[in-house]
Order: sequence, then C-alpha cells, then structure tokens
Amino acid sequence: MIQRIVDYIKHVYNEMRKVTWPTRSELINSTIVVIAISAIVAVIIFVLDLLFSNILQAIL
Repeated sequence: MIQRIVDYIKHVYNEMRKVTWPTRSELINSTIVVIAISAIVAVIIFVLDLLFSNILQAIL
C-alpha cells in the first residue's frame, strides 16, 4: 500500500516536471482577460435582470 502511494507521488512529480508553466506576463494577461469577461457577463446579467423585472412588474 505504501509503495503504491510512493509510486503515485513519483509519477505526479515526473508529470509536473513536464508541464510548461506560463510566464508572469502571460499569467497577468490571462487574469485580466478573465476578470474583464466576468465583469462584462455580470453587467449583461444585471441588465437582463432589470429588464425582465420591469417587464414582469408591468404585466402584474
């Protein structure tokens, strides 16, 4: 059982060495894109919610 755990950790370590990690600037750019898209989607959902709320209020 212990040997299987050790083998697993070795395999994980070897795979992690193969990973190409992003540079700091790539990471910052990707983070900015994610935040910007999240903000845009939040604004769209907010506007749609207001719109549908007003339509429903007018109907009732």
